[in-house]
Amino acid sequence: MSKQATRRKATNISLDAELLESARALGVNVSRACERGLASQIAETRAQRWLAENAEAIESSNRHVETHGLPLARYRQF
Repeated sequence: MSKQATRRKATNISLDAELLESARALGVNVSRACERGLASQIAETRAQRWLAENAEAIESSNRHVETHGLPLARYRQF
């Protein structure tokens, strides 16, 4: 999430009652905490989806490197 002001939309969600009670007792901003959790889940799901969608290309690239070595490997200083 960016630090810029974002457009907000009211919504209803169901949360574990004990978690909600603890969050309120500790002064946790529940909306912000939910946003952070949702943003994290979205990023994780996108990353997993990208890996799944590109698995064939990644495997092909790995096979190429195993067979032919790294491109320009002869110029490596280490």
